[in-house]
Amino acid sequence: MAKIIVKQTGSLIHRPEAQRKVVLALGLGRIGKTKEINDTPAVRGMVAKVAHLVTIVEK
Repeated sequence: MAKIIVKQTGSLIHRPEAQRKVVLALGLGRIGKTKEINDTPAVRGMVAKVAHLVTIVEK
């Protein structure tokens, strides 16, 4: 299965609880942390919800 690397670029301070939960579910939690995740429609949807806080890193 294809993988993507997601990197957190924004802070969770003053963010709604729903956005915090999405970032934590992606396995992130602090600025600069990266995680390699399977590329599924569910993960893409989660990344889209918090696109202002994370980026997809190219391999």
